[in-house]
Amino acid sequence: MGTLAFLLVAPPVAAPDIHVGGELARVILSLLGIIALILVAGWLSRRLQQRPGACGRRIRCIETFSAGARDRLLLLDADGKRLLVGIGPGGMRTLHVYEGVVSAPAEAPPPTAPLPGFAELLARWKRTP
Repeated sequence: MGTLAFLLVAPPVAAPDIHVGGELARVILSLLGIIALILVAGWLSRRLQQRPGACGRRIRCIETFSAGARDRLLLLDADGKRLLVGIGPGGMRTLHVYEGVVSAPAEAPPPTAPLPGFAELLARWKRTP
């Protein structure tokens, strides 16, 4: 009877204190760390893709143009020659080979006036009756 009385009178064991703020901070920092790792991995993969190989690249794509739903035109530079290549469901085909000196790309059109900001558009809209 003595042990039974001790069990009934003994105080319950306290549960360990959980610091909600500390746990929340740990979870948020872990999440930010994972997001940072994803961004660094994406940046690193882009940097490694842009690096030319040991011998350098001899072919590069200058421009692409979608001529239809499944047809594309590619302007390629290969060893100083420009090639116009058509790609479609039937395969690839060389359309034209530009001979002679590769001309410089055309100058960009002069810059246009910048678009108004959202605040300016909103102010204009409020002024109109």
